[in-house]
Amino acid sequence: MRRLGRRDYLPVWQAMQRFTDARTETTRDELWLLEHPPVFTVGLNGKPEHLLAPGDIPVVKVDRGGQVTYHGPGQIVLYFMLDLRRRGIGVRALVTLMEQAVIELLTGYSIRAESRKDAPGVYVDSAKIAALGLRVRHGCSYHGLALNVEMDLQPFARINPCGYPGLAVTQLRALGVSDSRSDIETKLLSIVGERLGFDPSATMLETLPTEFVTP
Repeated sequence: MRRLGRRDYLPVWQAMQRFTDARTETTRDELWLLEHPPVFTVGLNGKPEHLLAPGDIPVVKVDRGGQVTYHGPGQIVLYFMLDLRRRGIGVRALVTLMEQAVIELLTGYSIRAESRKDAPGVYVDSAKIAALGLRVRHGCSYHGLALNVEMDLQPFARINPCGYPGLAVTQLRALGVSDSRSDIETKLLSIVGERLGFDPSATMLETLPTEFVTP
């Protein structure tokens, strides 16, 4: 597992691609935990009409599924660098795992959350609190989930979040959660790690795999 702090989106995305392309049968699976400076990302099938008024926030077209979403400070981003073939799980199963991990986290705060069949992610009273997006290449996944904790939600009004006009967005602070970001991250990592069978005593790294980072 890697706790990476705040990182620009583009070099992290490129590192995910290189890490995935260089994997062998013995490459260990990893989770990358971080946050990004403000950025809109548009998925492979993203339609330009869902980007309403990006203004001064950069727009990056990426290779995950889905439409457009926003990343920014105060959001927990968790990337799933997994060999799905070796684990014997499919994309739908991984999406369900991510959704259920967030739902379990929120249940621990007495917040009732749910997933939706028509729109991947996690919702509280019809407002989206976590977005999901994946890419699978050579049987291995990257990208992952973004959980809103304590952020400026205004940029979501500049887009149709995940391609849904007027979709409401919420975050943990607005729902009364006062735990620190670090505590929330630790709880989420524990839940995801348990579901994936990660060793809880494994060393937490604080750098990207240097061989996959553009100089």
